[in-house]
Amino acid sequence: MDTFALVATVGVALFFTYTNGFHDSANAIATSVSTRALTPRAALLMAAVMNLAGAFLGSGVAETVSKGLIQTPEGGKGMGILFAALIGAILWNLLTWYLGLPSSSSHALFGGLVGAALAGGTGVIWSGVLDKVVIPMVVSPIVGLIVGYLVMCAILWIFRRSNPHKAKRGFRIAQTVSAAGMALGHGLQDAQKTMGVVVMALVVADVQSSDAPIPLWVKVVSAVMMSLGTYAGGWRIMRTLGRKIIELDPPQGFAAEATGASIMFTTAFLFKAPISTTHVITSAIMGVGATKRLNAVRWGVAKNIVLGWFITMPAAAVVAAACFWIVNLVFL
Repeated sequence: MDTFALVATVGVALFFTYTNGFHDSANAIATSVSTRALTPRAALLMAAVMNLAGAFLGSGVAETVSKGLIQTPEGGKGMGILFAALIGAILWNLLTWYLGLPSSSSHALFGGLVGAALAGGTGVIWSGVLDKVVIPMVVSPIVGLIVGYLVMCAILWIFRRSNPHKAKRGFRIAQTVSAAGMALGHGLQDAQKTMGVVVMALVVADVQSSDAPIPLWVKVVSAVMMSLGTYAGGWRIMRTLGRKIIELDPPQGFAAEATGASIMFTTAFLFKAPISTTHVITSAIMGVGATKRLNAVRWGVAKNIVLGWFITMPAAAVVAAACFWIVNLVFL
């Protein structure tokens, strides 16, 4: 039973990674596709490869998820908590994907972990939730908005005397690099979150100690599933990010992607904070768009997206708590 529970939990964790990949693929490529810098299939292939590479760049985010948010649960109930947390996150991912709402897969997972832990009587490390999740959730979009605005202002000033058509062609080429950076950052951030949950499951099952490094096979399968999910694509969300917020041109797309990538690398390497790639790129697009004029951004769409940000964690927590109640009733 213990082996079956471990295999089932790891399998669900990998399926979550897959849904994370197709849910968040738009984060990396929506802007470059909407500006026609890349064709959709070429962009998806590039994003899949860079997601795969990004998963191997570090382990700080995985350690935060596995040790810094909830107390490591014990025994069969502990495995039930992790299973329910992942199911809650998956259900929320699928719902928001169906609605075309770019909510955060990361915060769906964090909300699922907290909700299932509370339902199962496991301690929540509230200081870690505050420092590593809530504060970055609020600060990172603000930083993305401001930095996106400033980067676009700098581009407009630097290229103010350039031929507009030549500049756009150049930025269309540059977007292949900035989009690759976004995809690399997404792999660095989001694949590690699943690695952290799988490591928790291995610790609960007494397969490895909590101080042991992340096994290579965990890194490989998490990265591959994220990459496969990315290639599957997330066309509904891509339309929201690429066109519904603002019609982007290549310089704007480059500015948004460069902003998003730089913030993701900074938070992963300096703070080991698992931020949401969705929050960062969406806010960067808003900041970039605001340089044209404030009403160029479709703030009504933006308001709905921001609302989705703030309901994701509590909604996923409630779903995960309900899932734990069912798992506990049937299996425990």
